Amino acid sequence: MTTTTVTGVEVFDGTEHLDGTWDVTFDENAVTALSPAGTHRVEGPAVDGAGATLLPGLIDAHVHFLDAGELTALARAGVTTALDMGTWPPPFVAALRASRAGADIRSCGAPIAGRGGPHARIPGFPADSLVSTAEEGRRRVAARVGEGVDYIKLVLEPDGAGGPDAATAKAVVEEAHAAGLRVVAHASHTGAVALALEAGVDVLTHAPLDAVLAPDLVRQLGGRESGHVVVPTLTMMRGVARNLGNPAVDYAHARDTVTALHRAGAVLVAGTDANRAPGVPAAVAHGSSLHDELALLVEAGLSPVEALRSATSTAAAAFALPDRGSIRPGLRADLLLVTGSPATDITASRAVRGVWTAGRPVDLDTP
Repeated sequence: MTTTTVTGVEVFDGTEHLDGTWDVTFDENAVTALSPAGTHRVEGPAVDGAGATLLPGLIDAHVHFLDAGELTALARAGVTTALDMGTWPPPFVAALRASRAGADIRSCGAPIAGRGGPHARIPGFPADSLVSTAEEGRRRVAARVGEGVDYIKLVLEPDGAGGPDAATAKAVVEEAHAAGLRVVAHASHTGAVALALEAGVDVLTHAPLDAVLAPDLVRQLGGRESGHVVVPTLTMMRGVARNLGNPAVDYAHARDTVTALHRAGAVLVAGTDANRAPGVPAAVAHGSSLHDELALLVEAGLSPVEALRSATSTAAAAFALPDRGSIRPGLRADLLLVTGSPATDITASRAVRGVWTAGRPVDLDTP
């Protein structure tokens, strides 16, 4: 087993930018030591961290997959964990999990959606994921549990747009919670957000483009005590707004919603909706887009440190990943080394110098 030490490096530990410089030692089991630079014997090969910052590997809380090469693209950009929000069939998801090709993944499998909504018209969308009644919703959750998913994805639409109704949405949430699983709701319209809150979902993904979220909904989502998490996917929302060219669909609504949620103390987690699927409203690159997302979160009012937390410790806590998201002895050695200090200049997160997944170096050079 190889032991590596990054020496004389600044550290963002997942929560704060630590004072001074540090030596960080790790192997394929875990981070083994975090000590002030020069105070302990350097173990194993040394990586010079001068002028750089070591961060926990980043977590993208909204991706989709077509092939294992996308795992490699994620890892090369420093994204060491990817939370899949809609990939199928189950054997393909199982192959991604086992590939060790780059980023580690968690998955919902195929989302649960309504028969009359936009997702029902996606080419190849599995017919057995479409539901019209509460009983169908419960059966779909049971099927996903049988596939070994990590959480349930529920696609919600505003009234009249063909998504599951309130009774069906509540049934899905109840069945998932009974199985010990969180529910992530696709809610890209303000009406869908209201339905998601009524149904009791745990995570809402996408900031609406139709309007800024109403103050009462912001209050319901605000504060950690609310129990809700929001993954705004500003990168995708910006792309959709640009591509549609519809004045009623305005990226400023999504951005201003994030600003309001941040001021209300909502738990915000970074996610991009990275995908290459044919016919999607906007193509979003795997890996590099998370750095775009961090910059957009800062533009919406988060500090650089808050944005970094949203892709590390906050994301890990939101999705029950206690072995990662921070740099601490005993945790998984998913690490990102960048030139500069992203805790003060978020654009420095793009200057990738080195990446390790579970203590193993990622090849940054091979095409």
